[in-house]
Amino acid sequence: MTSIADGAVCIQTSSESVPATPSWFGEVVLLTAHLRKHGVFNKITEQVRFARRRFGRYDVIDFLAVLFGYAISGERTLEAFYERLQPFAVPFMALFERDRFPARSTLSRFLAALTEEPVEALRTLFLDDLLARPLTPDKQTGGLMDRAGNTWMVFDIDGTREAARQRALPQTDELPPPFRRLDDVCAPGYRGHKRGEVVRTRTTVSQAHSYQWLGSFGNQGNGRYREELRKGLATIGRYLTAYQLEASRTLLRLDG
Repeated sequence: MTSIADGAVCIQTSSESVPATPSWFGEVVLLTAHLRKHGVFNKITEQVRFARRRFGRYDVIDFLAVLFGYAISGERTLEAFYERLQPFAVPFMALFERDRFPARSTLSRFLAALTEEPVEALRTLFLDDLLARPLTPDKQTGGLMDRAGNTWMVFDIDGTREAARQRALPQTDELPPPFRRLDDVCAPGYRGHKRGEVVRTRTTVSQAHSYQWLGSFGNQGNGRYREELRKGLATIGRYLTAYQLEASRTLLRLDG
């Protein structure tokens, strides 16, 4: 019998429990390296301002790091994401060039106090970054050709609703007046076939050929469709201007 064991390899085992690195941690590393290479972190720090005394040493980029990681992880709840990441909080924040990991309560206060101005600044920053770096050197955007040989650019504006269930709140003389956290983000609206009492609407804008994500707008209840449509059209207009495309050769598909 021939052995192929390498004498230079030493395998050690231990009965001590050691947390395993999350499977999605590698994706976070790739994302942060890409954003750092293109200077996106510096732009966020310089252009997006939202200062409040209650947040202490934290800045917008600290909370964005948590939201980026949560979105990539695919964890079902924010609580599960925090529990999975807690042993690796320091190296996780180091990927974003930060040294402090915001607690769940701090993140909750930040999201509750967030105003429209920094959200719009972030949306504009990411759209500028998308338009500044086309997918191909010759700015190929794809298109749809009809029977007459005319090329059309197609964009999608889709609205989605998420229904939320609300449990009964106890009301006794010993307890303070009850309130629901969902009141700030949800409202009664059309639920379709989904079970729930309140809903939240999200409107997205995308380029149908390249699948580029151009914008996302969320509001309570059935949403503010006129305002969201106006913002979506303005975003598409910027895209057409950046790629020197004709508005007369543009199709807009509305859904939801």
